[in-house]
Amino acid sequence: MYAQNSPLEIIINPPGIQWGMPGDAMEFYVIVINQGDQSAVVDLYFTFNDEFKNITSGFTPPQASLGLAPQQTSDEVKFELQIPVDAKPGTYDYTLVVDSPLHYPQHTPINFPLQLKVQIKEQTIIRLNDPTFSLKPSSNANKPLILNLSQPLQVEVIVDNRSKFVDRFRITCPDLDEDWFTITYPTDGLEGAGLSQVAALELNPGSQGQILLTFHPPGDTLAGIYSPTIRLYSENSPQLILLDLVYIDIKPSYILDVQLQTILAQVSRSPAKYELSIINQGNVVRELMFYLESRDEEQLYTYKFEPHEIKLLPSKSSISNLTVKPRYWWRRPWWGGGLVVNFQAKIQDQNNLPLPNTLPQLSFVWKPRPWWQFLLLILIGLGLFGGIGFMVWRLLNPEPVTIKAFDSDSPTYIEGEAVALNWEIQKYQNLQNLELKIKGNQPTQKIYDFSNGIPEELIPRDSGITPPCRVSKEELICSNFQTGVKAKGQYSFELQASYRKGLPIFSKVAKTDTKIVQVEIKEKPIAEVIDLKTDKPQYKKGENINLSWKIANPLLLREIQITGKAEGGTSIGKLGVYRFRQGKLVDPPQLQNLCKPIENQRLECNNIPIDKLNSGKFTFEIQALPNNGSDRSSSKKTESVIEVLPKPFRIISFTLNASEQPNQELKEGETATLSWRVEGEDIQVKLDPFGNVEQVGSLKLQVNQAFPSPIKLQVFDKLGKQQPQEKSFAIAVIQPPPPPPPPPSVIPTPDIIPPLSGF
Repeated sequence: MYAQNSPLEIIINPPGIQWGMPGDAMEFYVIVINQGDQSAVVDLYFTFNDEFKNITSGFTPPQASLGLAPQQTSDEVKFELQIPVDAKPGTYDYTLVVDSPLHYPQHTPINFPLQLKVQIKEQTIIRLNDPTFSLKPSSNANKPLILNLSQPLQVEVIVDNRSKFVDRFRITCPDLDEDWFTITYPTDGLEGAGLSQVAALELNPGSQGQILLTFHPPGDTLAGIYSPTIRLYSENSPQLILLDLVYIDIKPSYILDVQLQTILAQVSRSPAKYELSIINQGNVVRELMFYLESRDEEQLYTYKFEPHEIKLLPSKSSISNLTVKPRYWWRRPWWGGGLVVNFQAKIQDQNNLPLPNTLPQLSFVWKPRPWWQFLLLILIGLGLFGGIGFMVWRLLNPEPVTIKAFDSDSPTYIEGEAVALNWEIQKYQNLQNLELKIKGNQPTQKIYDFSNGIPEELIPRDSGITPPCRVSKEELICSNFQTGVKAKGQYSFELQASYRKGLPIFSKVAKTDTKIVQVEIKEKPIAEVIDLKTDKPQYKKGENINLSWKIANPLLLREIQITGKAEGGTSIGKLGVYRFRQGKLVDPPQLQNLCKPIENQRLECNNIPIDKLNSGKFTFEIQALPNNGSDRSSSKKTESVIEVLPKPFRIISFTLNASEQPNQELKEGETATLSWRVEGEDIQVKLDPFGNVEQVGSLKLQVNQAFPSPIKLQVFDKLGKQQPQEKSFAIAVIQPPPPPPPPPSVIPTPDIIPPLSGF
């Protein structure tokens, strides 16, 4: 291809849109021809837009430089673009730039817009003669197509028939309902006469065609970005899966239809009533709250919306009933036309979305009082006079101080929990002192002086500490009063109040009836071991020893420790430590499935392996440590002794001159080599008649007439648990044959020389 009036000709291979799957490496080739009259240095590089950069973050655009003489053609320059494995399907734009600023500054740079189409992973790999299609305008996850619900969006599907046969194509949108889109195929001239219905695009070999795809989502479609799949079907190649995505951004609409209707606006005792109706005519979900704002100097009403907040989907409506009730009964007029109360209804969107600018202003009339309330006012005055007389009488004869209630938070506590008391004292203003006696393991007595008011330890001032007592009218109410008693045992708490009786001049001290509370502090419960056993009484050395146990109160369990003792009482230390949380085994985690809860709040652990032991007899002990701070623990030992047997021993080999034949013949004067190998532990190996030997060894002997026979290899168990084993050789010593007699002596015969001829 050429740039207009440029001395540089650029050949790009492959031309057009490039196709690739996520994770593929796309190869791109460029040839440059210098058709000018001077040598030139030509730079090739790429520029990526923001959408392309998002899928190639951290990727450095490739570039190259060429030096070309006049009329010279460059070699093919290869560029490679790596598509990330997480790239989202779509069409991405980028540009090839050809620049020669030193030699052809007036003709460069030259820009070649290109496109990379990232395909869906489920799509069939496209071969050379397979059809392809692209979308116009293109889109990707970072550059969606804008769609307003009031205006449809048209996308052109461009189909290329790259095969050698006529083919028919059709498209579908499998992700969308049919009311979302309309597909329009190009006409062929016969449909107007009713001869055919256009349902596909027919293309000749090597030709291109267009299908029009119009998106018109329903009016209640939520705003947001959608990525429906478009599939192209080939009639000649139905097995091909040709897919692409179109990214659509449906812009939000915030239209709300709000209407407020008055039901009752003149009230005397009942509240005013209104009805708020809202219709969501937009395409976003609305979360709305309602409230009122007074239009008068002060707010003379209380109100209630039912419901006071709603959630509306597009095209949905809702109604909220508003009741407004006047308050401050003394503000109600005694005569006249009534009191007008003005207010404004307000709507708040919890997501700060746009709202209607204005709502109607409202008001209601609070009617004046009826005539009979004047008579009621007179009666109230008479009652007030009588009340004052009663107050004077009460000052002369005040009510005595009484302990209305005295108890503890619970009749029983667990060791370590402090006993908390509660009491209520009426007419506490006349209290002189309050005495609390504690009888039990920790007998104490506390006296609180009320002569100058409530003591600070009961209601501390400016200390920032939450007080145990509070005042409610004429009552002193103390809750959760901490006594500090935590040790186990039986306790009796006695509360006694002393008070002043009568006016201060004539007052005297009297005592109320004593209130007593009995409390028991029980010992802390702990996790208890119910059972401990092994899966069998005997094991072979190296074999796993599995323990099983049952624990009561597993929620109080912190840790299980397994220890053992050998025969004779010698400790062999810890064989296993298992940690628990909330009644479940957490460490080691690989054994969690071996511990399961059973009935009556118990935990059962089966076949828990412990450290492997050497041979011998052992007993095991389990100790359950609690998690509630108690210094006690529960333990249990196995009822019987468990025996670990040594591994069985065996004679692996016993050879004489590398042979295991039990009967052998040896020649006198030879050297005989004995070799043996024995496997086992706690064993004694004996080579008869040579004595004790190592488990692996060899011995060389000179064969003579005194050579022993038989020779035995014997193996004995030191613990006496296994039967002895032996192997032997029976040996016969053969004397060598006598040497042969020397050969007879021979007298040499002299050589005879024949006479020479002629003599």
